[in-house]
Amino acid sequence: MTIRPFVYAHRGASARFAEHTRAAYLQAIADGADGVECDVHLTRDQHVVLLHDSNLDRTSSGTGPVGDRTLAELRELDFSSWKGARIPDEFGARTQQLLTLPELLDLLETAGREIGLAIELKHPSPYRLKLEDRVLEVLRSRGWEPESSRVGNIQVSFMSFDAEAVEYLLGTVPARHVCMLVDDISVEDLRESTALGALTGGAVANVLRAAQLNAEAILDGARVGIAGPGITYVKDHPNRVRAWLDAGLTFRVWTVDAPEDVDHCVAVGIQQITTNRPADVLAQLGATIA
Repeated sequence: MTIRPFVYAHRGASARFAEHTRAAYLQAIADGADGVECDVHLTRDQHVVLLHDSNLDRTSSGTGPVGDRTLAELRELDFSSWKGARIPDEFGARTQQLLTLPELLDLLETAGREIGLAIELKHPSPYRLKLEDRVLEVLRSRGWEPESSRVGNIQVSFMSFDAEAVEYLLGTVPARHVCMLVDDISVEDLRESTALGALTGGAVANVLRAAQLNAEAILDGARVGIAGPGITYVKDHPNRVRAWLDAGLTFRVWTVDAPEDVDHCVAVGIQQITTNRPADVLAQLGATIA
């Protein structure tokens, strides 16, 4: 019998509500997502907040670096209106949509079932590896310990594109709970980017290409338990994917929204899918696997 992939809600049910908001995570739980994914940054006063970008401009009414603001200052901003989705009253007021890591844990503890939490540690961070230290400190305050990597009903795993961050986590966290994220970097595309300019684009591309090679080396050596490639990477590198699967790595593939990409993951034998549309993907998997 084919076992369906475990479905993570990418930044919550982020196709429905603004990413990383209370509404997005409550919707993901209601949708039946097996787990949720979040990105984390540190505020100036060292709170762990759920945001993807290092700057506030794209997903809030504010501007400038997240790390320059205190949590109280961030609470004054609007993190949901940009999406244009009305938030049901039961999902909280606009002023309640920004979440800290402890607040997300509170939401997941009320799910009434086992649920996964994939924490992506975003780098470069102005606080460097203090980000990892604070995340682990928050989790330990809730009873987390490395061997099981659990907080009550929540199974916690850790992810990063940054090889240094992954190596640092492996000093505390068993490899089976650590995911090395990886994606292809097109040096030519970045070098030719009109937004970056040729020189800046080339410099950024070289740094990102080095990061990709470092990530692939960690995965080639099976030094972590979870491989985290993008769906395009999975389709473009079938032999490498098969080698990593044969080596016993669990795959957590992002961001899988299109029905044909879901089908591809099932055909390849991918164990975990990260999607903005957990309800749709679960419905498709139910029909496909049945």
